Amino acid sequence: MKKHLPNAVTCLNLFSGCLALTQIFSTDGNLVYASYFVLLAAVFDFFDGLLARALHVSSPIGKDLDSLADVVSFGVVPGAIIYKLLQGSLTTANLPTYLAYVGFIVTIFSALRLARFNNDTRQSDSFIGLPTPACTLVVASLPLILEHDSFNLATTILNPWLLLALAVILSGLLVAELPLFALKFKSLRWQDNSVRFIFLLLSVGLLLGLGVVAVPLIILLYVLLSLVRPAKA
Repeated sequence: MKKHLPNAVTCLNLFSGCLALTQIFSTDGNLVYASYFVLLAAVFDFFDGLLARALHVSSPIGKDLDSLADVVSFGVVPGAIIYKLLQGSLTTANLPTYLAYVGFIVTIFSALRLARFNNDTRQSDSFIGLPTPACTLVVASLPLILEHDSFNLATTILNPWLLLALAVILSGLLVAELPLFALKFKSLRWQDNSVRFIFLLLSVGLLLGLGVVAVPLIILLYVLLSLVRPAKA
């Protein structure tokens, strides 16, 4: 029975992604609710691997199922969110609405990222390229920032050129040969985990000070710290 528990949690990740999609494309849907479902998917994605390691029941099927679920929750969903945001902003700016489909390059490159991850032995203790959940958190934070726009960022976020650039930049980071550290602690010694501790402390500070606006900044911080320190640090 216990060998099926991680896969069940993975399926909850997939289900959360499906619920997010219904919110994105339904006529009475809500991008804010879609973002919440994405966050729920990220929680399940974290715990399925944790549970598999704790129960010692990892399997090739579980790994493939995790990637298939991630393609939906952290591939199709972020592409769809950018697509919907672009639809409105392009119309407002009197630009061709077909440019909204550029959002789905995030979906394509997310699938490429996941396929590479499954076959890249270099990524057992660190990452090469931006992980798909990190990319998705940036995208999913946008509707939440717009909903609670205490910093008056709506005009900036809904600039179609910024959204198009964001889709291209995130897609490039997903498949870039960029070594990024993983939040895996083999010990609690500072010298072994200094970059991780610094990242977590700064992230908490940003969240407390800026709220959801901090999410894109935290992902940027993650990339910058990985550039400063080697991924194995």
